[in-house]
Amino acid sequence: MTSRTRARAPEPILVALVEAAEKLGISVKTLRRRISEGSVRGYRVGRLIRVDMNELLDSLLIEIPSVR
Repeated sequence: MTSRTRARAPEPILVALVEAAEKLGISVKTLRRRISEGSVRGYRVGRLIRVDMNELLDSLLIEIPSVR
């Protein structure tokens, strides 16, 4: 009997827009705009909108290469 192991995606960390915006130093309006244009995925939980912090960091944070 063989067991196959798969790399699992990290558990989603769904947070409110206000909390996500504060952590990233952006406005809630910017976050809502990004959800509207499709560059950030939003999740509806009842009447509330949440974002996954892991997805948010992947889609918004861009490393600036250093020149040396």
